[in-house]
Amino acid sequence: MSTELTWFKSSYSGGDGDACLEVASGPDAVHVRDSKVQDGPVLALAPESWTALTGWLAR
Repeated sequence: MSTELTWFKSSYSGGDGDACLEVASGPDAVHVRDSKVQDGPVLALAPESWTALTGWLAR
């Protein structure tokens, strides 16, 4: 990734850090990764797809 991203973990995450996702917003995509594997794969979603996913999860 050429640009440095600022990653955020949900305030709903427990203090132990298990099973958490981190999210970073980039210029063209929302990036998602496993908080325990920060050098691992990153899922990049179009902003519209992220909105659809979070809306679906909220329902």
